[in-house]
Amino acid sequence: MSLFGGGRSFLDALTPQDRATLTALGAPRVYASGDVMIEERDTSTFVLLVLSGWAVVSVGTDRGGRLILALRGAGEVVGDLAAVDRGPRSATVTALGQVRTVAVSGERFRSFLAARPQATALIMRQLTARLRSSDVERRSLASGSVLQRLAARLVELGGRVGRTDGDGTVIDLPLPQHDLAAAIGATREAVAKVLRLLREQGVVRTAHRRLIVTDMDLLRLLAQGREQPPQRGPAKKSPPLV
Repeated sequence: MSLFGGGRSFLDALTPQDRATLTALGAPRVYASGDVMIEERDTSTFVLLVLSGWAVVSVGTDRGGRLILALRGAGEVVGDLAAVDRGPRSATVTALGQVRTVAVSGERFRSFLAARPQATALIMRQLTARLRSSDVERRSLASGSVLQRLAARLVELGGRVGRTDGDGTVIDLPLPQHDLAAAIGATREAVAKVLRLLREQGVVRTAHRRLIVTDMDLLRLLAQGREQPPQRGPAKKSPPLV
């Protein structure tokens, strides 16, 4: 399962000339943290070229919650599915911190693709990769424990946006516990319980809007399906894992 797209982003994969042409077709838009950039089931068809910042892609659930499908960063395009098939938006995109974008109308984006088969192939490859990722995600939700899924997410975040310092791998991306829960299909209470266990066993440390992985090797083992981290020092009763 992955929150991030694989390989080069769409904008990075374009030639410099095509990238400049596409950017010139739109208008700048800046979103503040928490702003809804695209709303699920909306009928608009514009696309957003992300220039800087991070955005969260999520869908609503039958129980009134949400499931985070992906994080999209600089160089990526969001809203492309509705622009291509002209159907309702399949997900909501929300700014995670300030996000700078260029908004391009669906009509202009389709015309851009029609004149450039290579760009069309890139979009099709991106849509296919996202579909495959969603299939893997469904299998993970059906079979992995909260501990395993959370460990896998933290390993992925550490590898993609983490930075190394003397204490371990620092993840500064502002994902609160309810967002971590939405990213693994669990409740906030279940995630809080697992984070408490990981803190007690010295695997992670948490601070305001920051998480530090102090034992990445062990976290990787947990992501592979270990039931729980080994006890360190005097045995202590750990909360049950959901």
